[in-house]
Amino acid sequence: MTDSGPYVGLRPFGRDEHPLFHGRTKEARQVATLWQAAGLTVLYGASGVGKTSLLSAGVLPRLDHERVDQLPVARITPRTPGPGNPYVTALLSCWAPDEDPARLAELTISRFLSEVHPTRHDEYGDPVPVLVAIDQAEEMFHGRVSLGAEQGEMLRQLAEALNDHDRLHLLLSLREEFLYQVIPYERAFGRGSRTRFHLLPFTAEAALEAVTAPVARTGRSYAPGAAELLVEGVHRAGLLDEDGLLSQVTYGLVDPFELQINCAALWESLPASVTVIEPEHTRTYGNIDRFLTGYCDRALAAVSRQCGVPESDIRLWLRRTFITEHATRNSVYEGLAQTQGMPNAVAAALVEHNLLRTELRLNLRWYELRHDRLIQTVARLEDADAYLARARAALEESNWEQARRYATEAVRASAVGDPWVRGETEEIFGLIAAANAEPEAAERHFAEAAACYAQEQRFDGVSRVLTAQAKLALEREDWASAMRHADAALSRAPGDPEAQLVLVQALMRLKVRAASAVLASMLSKLPPHLIPRARQLLSDSS
Repeated sequence: MTDSGPYVGLRPFGRDEHPLFHGRTKEARQVATLWQAAGLTVLYGASGVGKTSLLSAGVLPRLDHERVDQLPVARITPRTPGPGNPYVTALLSCWAPDEDPARLAELTISRFLSEVHPTRHDEYGDPVPVLVAIDQAEEMFHGRVSLGAEQGEMLRQLAEALNDHDRLHLLLSLREEFLYQVIPYERAFGRGSRTRFHLLPFTAEAALEAVTAPVARTGRSYAPGAAELLVEGVHRAGLLDEDGLLSQVTYGLVDPFELQINCAALWESLPASVTVIEPEHTRTYGNIDRFLTGYCDRALAAVSRQCGVPESDIRLWLRRTFITEHATRNSVYEGLAQTQGMPNAVAAALVEHNLLRTELRLNLRWYELRHDRLIQTVARLEDADAYLARARAALEESNWEQARRYATEAVRASAVGDPWVRGETEEIFGLIAAANAEPEAAERHFAEAAACYAQEQRFDGVSRVLTAQAKLALEREDWASAMRHADAALSRAPGDPEAQLVLVQALMRLKVRAASAVLASMLSKLPPHLIPRARQLLSDSS
């Protein structure tokens, strides 16, 4: 059992979590078979599709260690310069973590396999296959320019070792966009026997298994339809366009990373008394945004304590550094002491907490958010209220584009679908559309804003929007609609001077005799900013 119950959340599965790893039986069996049969097996797929989890919790537990000799999974990350080849030493240190690094630095890969890890034999005296795997293998091919010669030497040594030890079987796991880098080495690494396996996201059926099977030993179970809702939450996603409008998109396959955090979010929030998870529990407690926000809060607090950097500084740095203006992931490189103005220790700590991922490209280490799903969470690390205040201020200055931008940021900084923030931003979008002579768009935004405010019982907001609709009707010379909207606004907020003034204006246009008298009696009670408008109306009516 993990910290998130039967689900691992943001991090990959470990080897000892095989009982919790489901939905990949076919893929795990195929990769295990290919690895033992071919000289080279290349496992590739998109970032976050679960390659590390498949290898650790799916493939390794399936190996019969009486029949194969499997070395620890390696990741080749060269350290600071020292004796020997840093790439080779990094590889050998993964394979033999208890060996003296000074001794490993003196060895080639082939000598290591002969002297430190000699061939093992089975009960019949026959040599068993030796299985070696390198995870995130793209780091083998695009490392530091200053270590280019050492990198080339490591690749040459690996090919030599595979040639010298015919029982050696190599598996390389890498992101699909880097597959082209291994192609020139496939013949040398595979000795004529090579294969590739493309790991795809879950099918809907596999995703359901990944949701339901891990809870078998927990005393809980899913009622019909509950697990399906969890999968649907990943199968469908909300996309925010440049106008702040949220639309739903359905994908053909299910992202394993997002499914895990969806499940972990539900499990973390369920009341302890729940033994059967009903669809209503999924709707109520399966809040990914709340889970990720909580996770980020805890991780950032821990990194702040660890590195001695104010948490607010880290939040602002994450928000500004790793999200582009188009709401996509941004990559930045590591400097000598700082990464985009933040100590390198902070970036490294965020990698440990699974918020950032890292890779070597040419001469530099680069960082980016671990997954696209974190974009919305990190974007919300700044308060939506602050963006709304800026948007309102921009409206006062008639800076429509800036107001639109701040309102859009407010949506991104709030929980998806938050009715209060949606109401505020839809109202702002409506005011922008009205100011730009787009009455149909304005009406659409105002209607959405009123619905959101009503849902939250924010009757002051409903009144404000109805008054804006009344003004829009006045501009169209639709006096009856203006009167109706203003009257409705006053029913929610009696005594609202803005709504009263609009109502009187509509009545005057409808030639209601008492309108001028009503307006005259209101004059002394109006706020200062409305008095000039009222006086002008009285002047026009005389």
